[in-house]
Amino acid sequence: MKTYVDEPNGVFPSVCSLDCPDQCGLLVHKQDGKIVKVEGDPNHPVTQGNICNKVRNMAERIYDTKRLTQPLKRVGAKGEGKFEPITWEEAIQTITSHWKQLIREHGPESILPYSFYGNMGRLNAETMDYRLFHRMGASLLDRAICNAAGGVGYNYTMGANYGTDPEETVHTKLFLMWGINAVSTNMHQVMLAEKARKNGAKIVVIDVHKNQTGRWADWFIPILPGTDTALALGLMHILFAENMVDEAFMEKYTVGHEELREHVKQYDPQTVSSMTGVPADDIYRLARMYGQTSPSLVRIGNGLQHHDNGGMCVRTIACLPALTGQWLVQGGGAMKGNKGFLEHNKQALQRPDLLANKKTRRVNMNVIGSALLELDPPIRSMFVYGCNPALVAPEGNKVKKGLLREDLFTVVHDLFLTETAAYADIVLPATSAFENTDFYTSYWHHYMQLQKPVIAPYGESKSNVEVFRLLAKGMGYEDEIFDDSEEALIRQALDYPANPFLSSITYEDLVEKNYRKAAVTPGFIEKLPTPSGKIELYSKQLEKLGYPALPTYTPIPVESDLPFLYVPGPNHNFLNSTFSNNAKHVKLEKFPRLFMNTADAEASGIADGDVVRVWNDRGECELTVSVGETVLTGVAVSQGLWADQPGAKHHVNALTPDRIADMGGGATFFSGRVNVEKLAR
Repeated sequence: MKTYVDEPNGVFPSVCSLDCPDQCGLLVHKQDGKIVKVEGDPNHPVTQGNICNKVRNMAERIYDTKRLTQPLKRVGAKGEGKFEPITWEEAIQTITSHWKQLIREHGPESILPYSFYGNMGRLNAETMDYRLFHRMGASLLDRAICNAAGGVGYNYTMGANYGTDPEETVHTKLFLMWGINAVSTNMHQVMLAEKARKNGAKIVVIDVHKNQTGRWADWFIPILPGTDTALALGLMHILFAENMVDEAFMEKYTVGHEELREHVKQYDPQTVSSMTGVPADDIYRLARMYGQTSPSLVRIGNGLQHHDNGGMCVRTIACLPALTGQWLVQGGGAMKGNKGFLEHNKQALQRPDLLANKKTRRVNMNVIGSALLELDPPIRSMFVYGCNPALVAPEGNKVKKGLLREDLFTVVHDLFLTETAAYADIVLPATSAFENTDFYTSYWHHYMQLQKPVIAPYGESKSNVEVFRLLAKGMGYEDEIFDDSEEALIRQALDYPANPFLSSITYEDLVEKNYRKAAVTPGFIEKLPTPSGKIELYSKQLEKLGYPALPTYTPIPVESDLPFLYVPGPNHNFLNSTFSNNAKHVKLEKFPRLFMNTADAEASGIADGDVVRVWNDRGECELTVSVGETVLTGVAVSQGLWADQPGAKHHVNALTPDRIADMGGGATFFSGRVNVEKLAR
């Protein structure tokens, strides 16, 4: 396959690697062998040349003077951040000799990989790494920090991550943006909604904070955190009561609609209002707007699932289009994710059949702090890549305490000396996505994309695929699977007859054009991969597992008597912790804020612009208050994960619980409580 590495000048096609649903097509400009500009590809069918500030400034991140150029070994105390350069040969030998000793003395379960999608390339996120750790018999990681609860909940209703084609939403007449700050996290859905808006579409945003998306909406509905299930059931109550349902659709394409009709009678608008903070009149207005407008689309966001009841919440909202028959209308339906249409052969890539220890333990990445401190037998080595748990994982102080263990041998593979890397024994320099061969599958639009290398590896940096090949060799694993080229891996991924939607995509197609669309037709609704083949309003699967078979509201637990429900949402210019160490992005974001309601601030003697201490029994941080009506009383919202700085206390995940959500092992970042007090200074 032709790469662009040896061409010093020109404009080359590429793809954004960030963990974002939009997955933009890019054009990368090179001059004298260096990237000088990143812009959107105007020919990409969905993203159409528009990109966000994050990827537009990617060249500064790639050539940042703080970027790692060679392997390092720790020479100071853990967490001190003192290292000296070593060779790759020494790094691989040090890592593999430690691992061999640990396996001899404590077994392979003493070793744990820890990763997520800092790079969304499928090869660098989940191929050679899985093969190595399966072959080794290491502890398995449940990668459940982001969309696990909602993904599982949605699947109980729809059978898979199938949703409306974003390209069809230009025909939509009503958008319910539910729990998604789309302006900051799904900008191309905003673009498509704007096109629909010019043809008369209305945009309703339901969220806990009137962020940029709330301000963009025609109607913003503030809601108490963790009560969205109740609101959805209240809408169903009115839809059934006022005959705004499609009986023919429900009869043909659903199971359990009669049971649901009876079940939602208990969720009358007055009762739901008392649960959610949404006025009863607004619940009636919203239900009638939804029931009487077609096509209507529910865009289900990530934030909803980060509660103890997150899986059931998403399952419940996913039932709404079935009541009104919107799945048969162009531009109607719902979207939580669309990755089911691009599902590839993960078995071939990850090779779970290699697992040497079939009974090895599983560790949920959301409880890594507790796992490092309490698991018996202990985790004695952790290999971290594509993730920054010291800043991103819940119960952050517990995570950092675990990383301080002197008997924990930690390796971090990253582009920068991250907060986690500061605790490492060995740090390895990683390539950027522009230096790799990889393929990408959007979890929003229906296109698979190919990344051909645009520039040579920076310094001595290596891709995840290459590093795990070297580690396999260092461990003495001679299996041929560790020799598979990137081309061979992509071909294995595409060889997947189980997904008929993938039939339209070949390796040759991707090489020729860089992107190809899945063969999705509106008829997918005719046979869903649920047990019944239909939309399951009543789920026997859930019933067998001890859950309510029908969508049911369960309040999030009241973990303490602290006065504020706390939601640490995303901000506009970072993506999780990525870019939080970049001066330009920090300047754009200015400083970390806490949003409070005017009444709460006045009762606490807090004024707009004050610096406050936000605390609970897990930790504390210091933020600048923004006072107004952007949140309901009893709610506090912050935005962004800010890089650790000497003397600063901005680590919001020090406050978040590491409880596990109701489904999928998901995180509960947004179900914590805090107190807020003005600092004396």
